[in-house]
Amino acid sequence: MKEKLQAIFKEKFGTDSVVYASAGRINLIGEHTDYNGGFVFPGAIDKYIMAAININGTDKVRAYSADLDKFAEFGLNEADAPAEQWARYIFGVCRETIKRGGTVKGFDTVFAGNVPLGAGLSSSAALESAFAFALNDLFNDNKIDKFELAKIGQSTEHNYCGVNCGIMDQFASVFGKKNCLIRLDCRSLEYEYFPFDAKGYKLVLLDSKVKHELVDSPYNKRRESCERVAKALGVETLRDASIEMLNGIKDQISQEDYNRAEYVIDEKQRVLDVCDALQKGDFETVGDRMYKTHEGMSKLYEVSCVELDYLNDIAKECGVTGSRIMGGGFGGCTINLVKEELYDHFIATAKAKFNEKYGHEPVVIDVIISDGAHKVVD
Repeated sequence: MKEKLQAIFKEKFGTDSVVYASAGRINLIGEHTDYNGGFVFPGAIDKYIMAAININGTDKVRAYSADLDKFAEFGLNEADAPAEQWARYIFGVCRETIKRGGTVKGFDTVFAGNVPLGAGLSSSAALESAFAFALNDLFNDNKIDKFELAKIGQSTEHNYCGVNCGIMDQFASVFGKKNCLIRLDCRSLEYEYFPFDAKGYKLVLLDSKVKHELVDSPYNKRRESCERVAKALGVETLRDASIEMLNGIKDQISQEDYNRAEYVIDEKQRVLDVCDALQKGDFETVGDRMYKTHEGMSKLYEVSCVELDYLNDIAKECGVTGSRIMGGGFGGCTINLVKEELYDHFIATAKAKFNEKYGHEPVVIDVIISDGAHKVVD
């Protein structure tokens, strides 16, 4: 991809370029925990957004999306926001860098990626992180720290793309490290790397290609449930709650609120269990907790759907070590930890059975835990 981008860049702009990349991400476990002050456990993957860039000596950015075959040009002042949604990601990163006292001058860029779109792998965070890292290197002597680069991407989503996201996607994209997952404490923003060198196993996503249109806002409703229970318990978030505390107020809250809180409290512990298990190389425990997360998301938090439950059942039948819905829910992917010797049988079975039931095969996305944002050198 690097050579292809540099060739297109030379053709479009007539000069050489430097290439930067940042990764999509998976989250092994820790779902709907971020707004409850808990832990998430993401890692960067071997699917990237890459950008070839050169300073152009003007006050304008000229950007070409090789995947879309589209061109945009814009200035660096707030009034210069481009109309094209894809270009707003780049413009937002420029503006958020400037707002923090960083320097950004005119540059030319050609970018492309192989992060599957719509599969919950955070292609937009990869795009933001690639440009945040590049602008820091090109114009700011790498003086902006990595956490600030992640926040630049998050603020771009909030202020220029209309998405009120948390920090996890950009964090994983910036901080990712090969063969490591990262436990991020969503309350303190402290983080720690854990080894994920899964010899004898493969990590594979099955994208159901299903996204259910929802009449109301189920995320907000679940968040409100969690907040009501935290208030009844007298704690700031469910991070500080235990099952014993929850049982102590069971008669004061609705069954639905109880179920939501039970899932979140259990999920907090599951993330910690998986971290301990990885340090011992105990993938059976990792897999067990993944299945328990799926069950909790399906039965207690009620954010799964029949298609994802079916993929999870197929994984169980095929002896897959761990499987669960990944992401917010109501469609998207399952993430599966599979022994190499079972992989071919599992994939063939999942494709055939899902196609028979739903009329299309799930998309298979193999992932390897890889490095996050970086300059691409030969």
